[in-house]
Amino acid sequence: MKTDQIQTFVMRYLEAEQCDILEKHPAYVTVKLSPSADKELNYRPYYWSFVERTGVTPETMTCTFIFDPEEYKASQTVSAPPVGGPAGQAAPSPAGNNVAGAPMPPGAPADSILGRYFGFVPTQMTARVPKDEVTFGSRRLGQIFEAVRNKGRFVHLYEQFKPEQQQKSAPMSTLAYETWMQVNYKVEMACDMKRSEIHSLGIHMVTGEIREHFQDVLRTRRLSPRIPPQVYMIPDRLTLPRAVIYLEEYLERKLRDYDHSWAEDAQFRLQDELNRIRSYYESLIQSADLDKKPDFEAQYANRRQEIDWQFRPRIEVTVINCGLFHLQAGNPAMN
Repeated sequence: MKTDQIQTFVMRYLEAEQCDILEKHPAYVTVKLSPSADKELNYRPYYWSFVERTGVTPETMTCTFIFDPEEYKASQTVSAPPVGGPAGQAAPSPAGNNVAGAPMPPGAPADSILGRYFGFVPTQMTARVPKDEVTFGSRRLGQIFEAVRNKGRFVHLYEQFKPEQQQKSAPMSTLAYETWMQVNYKVEMACDMKRSEIHSLGIHMVTGEIREHFQDVLRTRRLSPRIPPQVYMIPDRLTLPRAVIYLEEYLERKLRDYDHSWAEDAQFRLQDELNRIRSYYESLIQSADLDKKPDFEAQYANRRQEIDWQFRPRIEVTVINCGLFHLQAGNPAMN
């Protein structure tokens, strides 16, 4: 992912979590996290258990997410004040050696024990703001990916509709909504090489019709978690378990029609590797001493397991996410 893509993704996550943006810069963003985002990104189980037990108002953390470290360093160098303070202002004297007549810092106590022994003592504490680099492969970006993945495994959305969009001839009529279930599958064809595909399938919960590339259909719709007014839902005829079975059978038939010559080639490479290590370890075990043979045999068995896992062809199917979508019935985009 590029820097602008990461920044767009993180900003969308922060807005969805209703975080307060305190400072926004092309290279970084400073944000006060919402309670849900704080729980997901900052490991503070004892604090949140205390908040839940006592019912006090939670105090969330303020973080700075850096998207471009080089530009961030340059911006901080330009905005940093001089070391000696503003021009014409004398540096504060060392602790305990305050020169008579020298101006005291504003807000400092006129006479205090801490002031006598340690010099100026600040009366206000500045909270520490953690700074994390959010680049591809960073720990913080991985946390955000995991949070989005956990919260987006299942969604339930409605197509947005306003009553004034209806025809004037039937201002009080209701609009029919039909239910589609979408499942995004990740298919991996793996051996010593790997190829991944994403299949977005949608099934109509009344007719059982299955459509591919269903995610592209949803991109053209405006969806909301709230049900719009003056609509009614067409009752479903399929249960969720039955719909899942139909989708799995459809995907299995599609994968069965693929060209599986890659699996045959991988099987040949697997057998070649097994023959190679067998010729090596058999001679080694036969010529080894009796006390060393068990060690060589264990190494041989482990090596065979590693090669079998690496070269054996397999197809792995996992579910990325799924959801129920209530869309307008008879929409031309669905035909």
